[in-house]
Amino acid sequence: MKIAQKLAINYLRAKLSLTSVFSKRKAAEQAFEIFCTPFRKTKRKEPPIFDKADRLYIQVEGYRVAVYRWNKGGIRKAMIIHGFESSARNFDRYIIPLIKKGYEVIAADAPAHGASEGSQISLPVYMRTIAAVYNGLGPIESFMAHSFGGLSLVHFLENIQHGDQYRIALIAPATETVTAIDSLFKFLQLDVSIRDEFEKIIIEKGGFPSQHYSIARALTNVHGRILWVHDEDDDITPLKDVKPIMNKNLPNIEFMITKELGHRRIYRDNKVVRKVIEFL
Repeated sequence: MKIAQKLAINYLRAKLSLTSVFSKRKAAEQAFEIFCTPFRKTKRKEPPIFDKADRLYIQVEGYRVAVYRWNKGGIRKAMIIHGFESSARNFDRYIIPLIKKGYEVIAADAPAHGASEGSQISLPVYMRTIAAVYNGLGPIESFMAHSFGGLSLVHFLENIQHGDQYRIALIAPATETVTAIDSLFKFLQLDVSIRDEFEKIIIEKGGFPSQHYSIARALTNVHGRILWVHDEDDDITPLKDVKPIMNKNLPNIEFMITKELGHRRIYRDNKVVRKVIEFL
């Protein structure tokens, strides 16, 4: 970690600690803003395949969201959904093979990501983004989602009518929101005394407590076939959150567990790409 980054983190920790002395609510609000803010944006240039995309725009929460479409009118529509601090441009390894198989491919940059407007993203907002693309360009029956995108997709799907013809490839999905919040509190060294206020904000924003935002819970309402790819060494969305689901041996889920790929290299791995394309 660079010195500037360490100083910035220490400043945030000190600021939140001081704020919590005077107002736990205010400290929780500041922590929630940090939780929803992507501080890094992908620096990767758009791959050449994006020169061939239809560029569309939709409105989500008052922000202009960039949508990309290839091979309009293909045999089946597939949607690619990126994770936190990522963008559609990171998934060209999936776009090109799907086009070659005759698929219409659709991707979007979530608010505050890629070419889209905005500075923050939350799970309810990402769900509404997926819904806007689905309603505007659907029907879509094939999906590939990474990390936070996977969590958002599963929660979107549980709220729409769909059948077992849907195919859903989840790559290192953020399985439990509670785990992400625990990581935030640990990273920022937040006092546990503001956790109740943090939970109140989550309920105010989305109508449910953090425990509700769980793939394990939502899967009971998802009926499509699922390919779940996860790495043993993922330190962002840990495999321990996935194991209770694996132990259920649900008939519609196939697991692929990898090693030494972590949270981000996993979706770039050639074996993973081939497996996902074959599944879709």
